[in-house]
Amino acid sequence: MRLTTIHSTCLAGSISEREAKMRNLFLFLASLSLLVSAIPASAQEDAATIASSICSSCHGAAGISISPMFPRLAGQRATYIEEQLKAFRSQTRTDPDAQAYMWGMAAQLDDMTIHNLANYYASLPPAQGTPGPKDEMKAGEEIFHNGIPARNLPACAACHGSNAQGVGSFPRLAGQQSSYIVRQLMAFKSGVRSNALMLNIATKLDPKEMRDLAVYLQSL
Repeated sequence: MRLTTIHSTCLAGSISEREAKMRNLFLFLASLSLLVSAIPASAQEDAATIASSICSSCHGAAGISISPMFPRLAGQRATYIEEQLKAFRSQTRTDPDAQAYMWGMAAQLDDMTIHNLANYYASLPPAQGTPGPKDEMKAGEEIFHNGIPARNLPACAACHGSNAQGVGSFPRLAGQQSSYIVRQLMAFKSGVRSNALMLNIATKLDPKEMRDLAVYLQSL
């Protein structure tokens, strides 16, 4: 297993972050060929090398992103990560963020590398929750565990687990940054990110409810 070339389009959300990454991008690409020629034989070491040298520029050290543009991957479900990376590679996930940041990256990954990266991130300790305003957390907790029956909105816990830890291919949401969660819900609602199940759910949430839910999930 071997990576040959990674053409990273991964830029941070703010202008200052973009400028900082652009300054480092050329040095990064110049050194990358030396890095991948010395990838360790162990699958775990291989994944750790790729994650720390490439993925960490957006997803943070140890898989805990500090930018709300990019998801935290530490402790995420391996099945979910693997499915998403394959969707990026096949370009079947077509939302603008996927195209801008992940199509070029995933195009260079074979199945074994994807599998190893997914297991590596799943093995990392997840981010600790960050409490938000109590009224928002309480309202979000109600939606997460009980849904909104008047709108036929099911409880999020039914798919994502009682502690938002994720179940099967349903992702872990606990500890994810609230701004990222709101951004994804808005993408589902607008249809920019295609997912029939989440479209049905997101269209039943107003902006305040999305915010409440996201603040609660970030606190877990």
